[in-house]
Amino acid sequence: MQQRLNIKLLEPEAYKAMYVMEQYLSTTNISLILKELIKIRASQINGCAYCIQMHTKEARNGGETEQRIYALSAWWESPLFTEQEKAALAMTDEITKISKRGLTEDTFQKVRENFDEKTIAQLIILINSINSWNRIAVATHMFHTSE
Repeated sequence: MQQRLNIKLLEPEAYKAMYVMEQYLSTTNISLILKELIKIRASQINGCAYCIQMHTKEARNGGETEQRIYALSAWWESPLFTEQEKAALAMTDEITKISKRGLTEDTFQKVRENFDEKTIAQLIILINSINSWNRIAVATHMFHTSE
């Protein structure tokens, strides 16, 4: 598969704005591991190989185990994830597939039991950010040339 276009090259100001969002997200209360799990999970749903490769590498570099990365595609059945992680991953699934049924009240209440309101807002921004990156990468056929 060949890359269709290079949006970073064609629209550098748009890319700068997205990187500013990433810089903001790096300052949030969300742990590095949870951020990477969310990014991997949304990328799995969206079929974004570029982002899956990037964020599994980042997760491993941050201390995440291979076992949990492999189990992420069935997180709801796995005993490897905490209740807090499961709440965030459920929200990731529902926001990523927002047209199916939105963010359900049940999922929102589970998130509310595990996070304060500021962190919930940060999680929503994070989920939306990775979904934007996924859509750019999938639409343009971005790919990694090396591990």
